[in-house]
Amino acid sequence: MEVRLLIAFVLMGLVLLVSQYFIKPAPTPTATRAGAAKSAQPVTPAAVEKPEAVIPSIAKQRAAETADAVQAAKEEVVTINTDVYRVMFSNRGAVVLSWVLKDYRDHSGKPLELVYQPAMGRVPPPFAIDAKGQTLATDPNTALFKTERSGDGLEVSFEFSDGRGLTRKSFRFTQKSYLVTVTSEVTQNGAAVPHSITWRGGFGDPTVRNPESVQHALYYDQPNSKLKAIAFGDAKNGPVSVTGQFSFVGIEDSYFTAVFLPGDQQSVQETTYADAVPNIDGKDEKRVGVGVGGEGLNSLSLFVGPKDTDLLRKVNPKLEQVVDWGFFGVIAKPLFLVLNWTSDHLVHNYGWAIVLVTLAINMILFPLKITSMKSSKKMQALQPQIKAINDKYKGVSMKDPRKNEQNQEVMDLYKKNGVNPVGGCLPMLLQLPFLWAFYKVLGVAIEMRGSHWLWVSDLSQPESLAIHLLPILLVVTQFAMQRMTPQPGVDPAQAKMMMFMPLMFGYMFYFASAGLVLYWLTGNVVGIVQQWLLNKTMPAPPVPAVVPIKKGRK
Repeated sequence: MEVRLLIAFVLMGLVLLVSQYFIKPAPTPTATRAGAAKSAQPVTPAAVEKPEAVIPSIAKQRAAETADAVQAAKEEVVTINTDVYRVMFSNRGAVVLSWVLKDYRDHSGKPLELVYQPAMGRVPPPFAIDAKGQTLATDPNTALFKTERSGDGLEVSFEFSDGRGLTRKSFRFTQKSYLVTVTSEVTQNGAAVPHSITWRGGFGDPTVRNPESVQHALYYDQPNSKLKAIAFGDAKNGPVSVTGQFSFVGIEDSYFTAVFLPGDQQSVQETTYADAVPNIDGKDEKRVGVGVGGEGLNSLSLFVGPKDTDLLRKVNPKLEQVVDWGFFGVIAKPLFLVLNWTSDHLVHNYGWAIVLVTLAINMILFPLKITSMKSSKKMQALQPQIKAINDKYKGVSMKDPRKNEQNQEVMDLYKKNGVNPVGGCLPMLLQLPFLWAFYKVLGVAIEMRGSHWLWVSDLSQPESLAIHLLPILLVVTQFAMQRMTPQPGVDPAQAKMMMFMPLMFGYMFYFASAGLVLYWLTGNVVGIVQQWLLNKTMPAPPVPAVVPIKKGRK
């Protein structure tokens, strides 16, 4: 029996040993089963109020969120002072409350505030985040950011996190420069959130008249070498976005700009906003806004300052394109350079520079005026013959084929006597490109802003006097010049009507910039002197004998 029992134990051991290689053991119980058993327990009211009591993972997640949350305890304002700026930030939203250019004044004489204060509260402040339709767990534009400043006081960083979403912004200034380094980063649940930094509610001089006409969003299309300015009306039905390779993107008024340079960022998105915001009197007015960015992390350079061509070129050669000289830029830009040189080296005043340059332009065009005068004198001498031709075809309608014969006879008469019938208009036509060039120079050159001349306080604006004297003088000189200039072939009734033209000029120029009126007035004065000399030194040519002309058939 003992031997049999020993054999049985040996056989049982062999069976157990061999079964480990041929039969897999059943899985051992895990914590999941214990959790399942625990979750099968009845749910109490206390567990409903505190679900972490039921699902431990929620407790761990909330503990992690509490540990990762970054925010400030209260609202505060941070001020950055440089040689050129005074900028005020709020940590609520990490936005700009005020951006003052220390070296410039608005038209009321106050330090120039580029942030339009009446728009605050109606639209997000500058440098707010636009997440492009995505819903974030917490709106970063209302969150209280934790603030950190550098030791030199020229850099400020903002950070906010609710444990799921993270937003960071940083601004790095330079003491003597208009260039700022700006970064913005937005993530949610670890994923980058494409977004833009916005500047809405208008930009620039808050006292400018008709801001809708001078404020634009803008970008420079690098592949096509084209500056694009976008007005309020282009976005009146909602924000409009465009993405591309842009040298710079931003917002402007006539003389100041805030533009972002993308740096290494290959593609930039520009969004134009149209906002109705209250003006200083409390009435709504239209102002444009812009958004720049498009990535989860935007790292940009920012220029905020005057559209001074020399300054822009020094900061970055690309920025010189911000100044738009218009259709006649081939005349306007050289004209500005000449005005600038004349003011700096000769008269030290832009008003007198306009007078001298206008005098030079009229002297250059004087040979053409002599040719025009000769043509007018010849036309005066031919008037009896022209009258005879007109009498010959008197009563002929414009549709009658004989009208072409009449015109041909007149043209043959002009050709025979060497008269150019449109020669008298040439000097006036050549003045028009210069008029437009002066208009552009006075409208975009920061050097003209605030320039004074005699009683004129700002050549880039209409006169500040109750009665504008320059337009009145312009009307007087226009009358005098018109009376002195020969008008061959003009019917007496038409001549009387032409006397109203100076009044039309006065109306057009009454609310124009004083510098533009000064240019045209100076041209009139020079023209009067030139016309007087021509009238004295250039007598009318002898009148050819009138050859009787038979009347045409009827």
